[in-house]
Amino acid sequence: MPTNLSADFWETRWQNDETHWDLNTVSPPLAAYIDQIPAEKRNLRILIPGCGNGHEALYLLQKGFTQVTMLDIAPTAVAQLQQRLNMEMPGWQTALRLVCADFFQHDDNYDLILEQTFFCALPPDMRPAYVLKMNALLRPGGKLAGLLFNREFEGGPPFGGDKAEYLALFAPHFRIATMAPSINSVAPRAGSELFFILEKEKIN
Repeated sequence: MPTNLSADFWETRWQNDETHWDLNTVSPPLAAYIDQIPAEKRNLRILIPGCGNGHEALYLLQKGFTQVTMLDIAPTAVAQLQQRLNMEMPGWQTALRLVCADFFQHDDNYDLILEQTFFCALPPDMRPAYVLKMNALLRPGGKLAGLLFNREFEGGPPFGGDKAEYLALFAPHFRIATMAPSINSVAPRAGSELFFILEKEKIN
C-alpha cells in the first residue's frame, strides 16, 4: 500500500494539524449542487469519503438531509468531527452516520457520493480502483458529483490532472453528465477546478 494511503499517514497529519487543504467552510460548488436537490429527495443515501472536518456534513444536515454517511480513515479526523457535531448539531445521529474506515473496504449502497479533495489525495495509480469502487458503491442511476483539480502539483498529495485524463478514466464506467470548469470555486482554487456529475447506468 502506498504510504499516503495508510491510516498512519493521515492520522499523523491530523494529529499535527497539517490540514492545509481544509477550506474551513463548505465548498461553494458543492453547496450550490446540494441546494438544487429537490426537498422531496432529502432522504437520498449520501456518502462523503475522506470527510475531514465535515463542513459538507453540517451543511447537509442544516438543509434537512436524513441519510448521510461520512467516512474517513484517520481516527483523529473522525473524533474531531464527532465533537463538532455534538456541539453544533445535537441529535445528529438520527440523520448522519460517522464511519472510521478505509474507503476501499467500505461496503454499502448510495444514491449520491460527493467528491471533495478525496480523489486528489490518492496516488494516480490508485485512480482506476477509485473508479471501480465508486461504481460499486452507487445504486443504478446513482450519481458521483464534486470537484477535481484541473492542474498539476509538485509531488503530492494532492495529485492533479486534467479533463482529458478524467474523461478517459471515468467514461467506461459512468455516463458523463457534466465535466466543466467550476465557475464558483473559492478564490485560491479559482480557475483550477472542474465540477463534474457522473451517473451510474440504470438497469432497464
